[in-house]
Amino acid sequence: MKLRQLFTLEGVNLELKAETKDDILKELIQLLDLDDKSETILFKTLKRRENLGSTGIGKGIAIPHCRSLVVNRLRLAYGRKPEGADFNSIDGEPVHNFFLIVAPPLEVSNQYLPVLGKIAQFAKDPDIPTHLQDISTPQEFLDLLEEKAP
Repeated sequence: MKLRQLFTLEGVNLELKAETKDDILKELIQLLDLDDKSETILFKTLKRRENLGSTGIGKGIAIPHCRSLVVNRLRLAYGRKPEGADFNSIDGEPVHNFFLIVAPPLEVSNQYLPVLGKIAQFAKDPDIPTHLQDISTPQEFLDLLEEKAP
């Protein structure tokens, strides 16, 4: 399955408002359109994951991810903060692009790790950070995935 098929227009926000790591995670979670209780549980789970080590992989990209019972299938969201934010990235640079991955603890299709790998592979392309900064609509984000992502 291609990455493009896993994202929806509603799951894309090109103008994240949050300033802190916690608030960015909350804003990304809101893109999944869950109930309040599920959002709270998911935030705590993502926070625990971030405490193990930042999911900021460098080059302005972070891939916060976890498994949680609040979803019944793999869910993805993308958020962009053009001016960047401190996310404790491994290269110490601000993060502009956030790819959220949430999967149920047991998934028949077992896509969680392969999707994490595909996003990391997509992000490794040296042109991708520039392309992500240049898009102006959620549809352009989906088109970029269609063109460039595995």
